[in-house]
Amino acid sequence: MKPVTRVPILLGLSALLLLGADALKYQKPPKAVLDVLNSPPTPALTLSPTRTYAAQGQPERNPPIAELSQPMLRLAGVRINPKTNGLHNTVFNTTLTLRKIPEGTEIKLDLPPNPKLSGVHWSSDGAHIAFTNTTANSMDLWIGDISTGKTHKVEGVHMNGVMGGGFGGGGGGRGGGGGGRGGAGGGSSDGPWLPDGKSLLVEITRPNRGAPPAEPAVPPGPHVQESLGGASGSATLEDMLQNPHDEDVFEYYATSQLALVDVATGKMTLVGKPGIIESARISPNGQYFLVTTVHRPFSYLLSVRSFPQEIEVWDRAGKMVHKVASQPLQERVSLTGVPTGPRTIEWRPSDPATLMWVEALDHGDLKNQVPFRDHILALKPPFTGEPREVFKTEQRFQGIQFFEKGSMALVEDFERMKRWQRTFLIDLDKGGEARLIWARNNQDRYKDPGRPMTGLHGILQDGDNIFLTGVGSSPTGDHPFLDRFNLTTKQTDHLFRCDDSHYEVVEAILDQKGDKFLTRRESPTEPPNYYLRTPGGSMTAVTKFPDPQPSIRGIHKELVKYKRNDGVELSFTVYLPADYKQGTHMPTLVWAYPYEYNDADTASQVSGSTQRFTELTSAQSHLFMVLKGYAVLDNAAMPIVGDPETVNNTYVDQITADAKAAIDKAVSMGVTDRDRVAVGGHSYGSFMTANLLAHTDLFRAGLAESGAMNRTLTPFGFQSERRTIWQAPDVYLKMSPFMFADKIKTPILLIHGEADDNSGTFPIQSDRMYQAIRGNGGTVRLVFLPAEAHGYRAKETIEHVLWEEMTWLDKYVKDPPPRTPAGSNNNE
Repeated sequence: MKPVTRVPILLGLSALLLLGADALKYQKPPKAVLDVLNSPPTPALTLSPTRTYAAQGQPERNPPIAELSQPMLRLAGVRINPKTNGLHNTVFNTTLTLRKIPEGTEIKLDLPPNPKLSGVHWSSDGAHIAFTNTTANSMDLWIGDISTGKTHKVEGVHMNGVMGGGFGGGGGGRGGGGGGRGGAGGGSSDGPWLPDGKSLLVEITRPNRGAPPAEPAVPPGPHVQESLGGASGSATLEDMLQNPHDEDVFEYYATSQLALVDVATGKMTLVGKPGIIESARISPNGQYFLVTTVHRPFSYLLSVRSFPQEIEVWDRAGKMVHKVASQPLQERVSLTGVPTGPRTIEWRPSDPATLMWVEALDHGDLKNQVPFRDHILALKPPFTGEPREVFKTEQRFQGIQFFEKGSMALVEDFERMKRWQRTFLIDLDKGGEARLIWARNNQDRYKDPGRPMTGLHGILQDGDNIFLTGVGSSPTGDHPFLDRFNLTTKQTDHLFRCDDSHYEVVEAILDQKGDKFLTRRESPTEPPNYYLRTPGGSMTAVTKFPDPQPSIRGIHKELVKYKRNDGVELSFTVYLPADYKQGTHMPTLVWAYPYEYNDADTASQVSGSTQRFTELTSAQSHLFMVLKGYAVLDNAAMPIVGDPETVNNTYVDQITADAKAAIDKAVSMGVTDRDRVAVGGHSYGSFMTANLLAHTDLFRAGLAESGAMNRTLTPFGFQSERRTIWQAPDVYLKMSPFMFADKIKTPILLIHGEADDNSGTFPIQSDRMYQAIRGNGGTVRLVFLPAEAHGYRAKETIEHVLWEEMTWLDKYVKDPPPRTPAGSNNNE
């Protein structure tokens, strides 16, 4: 069992330094920064199935460190709070109200004191909502009546949130599309409510389960792992099981019991036997449950999503009526492969109880040359006989979207090497020839047709027409849209496209023809609010949320485009302080994250919009540097262009060219002082930062958050790299800034969450990087953040990170010391 208090990476000299001279309490940035940071978040709406009401929640943006420091068990890739039997580090809503649509009238709900709400689910008729409230020691079920605004706790229901949030339905999201393993795949109508809206399916803690397993006082023996041949490289994952006691503890907390709860009476009826229930999906007619359970033998290398599974159809009494599949431990599935046997198993929404799933025709391995990669199968009640083949895909199956009515569906397949994505229209009943609707490089933003708008049971349809919405990427930035698309003629009618001075996204269609729809509209000076749009372009405000950060309205931002030395087009968004004077060369922070592309055309495309509301939050903490007198080049393009198999052969050369082009452009604009530039990034952006400091003299300082610095510790691949270290040793070594720690003389600040949960970015990566730079005489500071995962959340943490980064940049960039003598670094 691995509680958060155990931090095995704090070993060696760096740990002694942290616990000695560098130990300090949480610090705070200046008051002007705190006032902005601690402003309330803008609420968001979740529409009811009838589109006549919306639930309005306000998330707790930065909880106190005391909340993140609650007990945590790190087991099988799941982080469990043993006190609540739910997930650790959950994002809660602290308020919940209702709004009438389209009037916008607010309806107050009766809520428990000090609420921590999550998992809001509407009944299909829109008459009720179900949600959980987490207290110090439990997850409780609450029901709300929309007509009265009254809510109540359902007594005696102790939810188990470890695998599926406590509700039946979609579960933990495992399964998925092309790369997903077995298990139920989900659909647009997934949820805990039965179709009649009178009861809902929940997962509760196992009744009478007793105390959790006690850890042995004396080890019963050694912990042994063994492999008897057969290649099966795996990703480097956090929080894996490590011994038999871990297995017992995981099974104790993850085991749940399905139950039906009557909304009117609160009566709870147990369904079936207890198990580690990954998901339990209700058939459209409400008569069956598609239940996926996990069982032993467990793995010490893989997470719960790869454990053995039983996928079964149960009746409402919990009796198994059909065994869909028994999936073994997925320890031999390649990193680019899929399991054999049924996967992405789900109910067809427009049928009473038809099962559909996908199976590989290439044994799950892309190396096998076959005419078809996958096929889609269907089976109707009483679930006897052979399943019917519906469709075969030439490329790897990526997903299916059902229409709300009728027998049509959209199927996507994907070819990884070319990044080629195709969408077909198929008839689930008739089969026959499929019609190709779209085909494109999935990184080609400019040709993205958008995603179909959906209702409760699938894609919304008006005759032969469906409705598409998307971000509308273009050379001038994103311009979200709503289109009517005719599936027969492939003709597109543009119903809406946001203007050049706003960023406005279509949230929902409110009528059959697509003439009335709800949007979320914002601009650099207008906070996001919801509006009703009707024929003729008229617009009515549904909400009037105030500006949470009026003090920063003077900040200037601008999309800037430029070219790399080889002609690849790049861009960044520059943020300038409110008091900036034209022509002033400022200290500058370049913030970036590298992406791989097949060709220069897609790499050159612009993403994002300068018309978004300017709001400084912990999710983009680097932007706070504007308040300290820095220019920030945000989302500075760092494309790595080339053949997917070999693109990383020139990684260092390309990020060097990317960085130099960004600095050159900012200097030519009269914004940046070339001698006072820093670079920073999070995760793969942190890796990029360390590489730039190791191989160039472009920067005065670096900010590296939660990165992986030594690629020998991720030997079976990383990001889009699919070669192993044994296949491309030179690439792994050249890309690892750890191997060039002796060249890093530019001051670098390393920050890492002690409880990092991201694949590959173990905290030991920053610990060892610190020791390497320090041992070679470099200037480096290492900050470990207690209780924090890959993304940082606690209020005290965010404040301290801002203090650290502002202090670092002020010392080494704003008023820098003399540069390290030329030749200390290698400019490539």
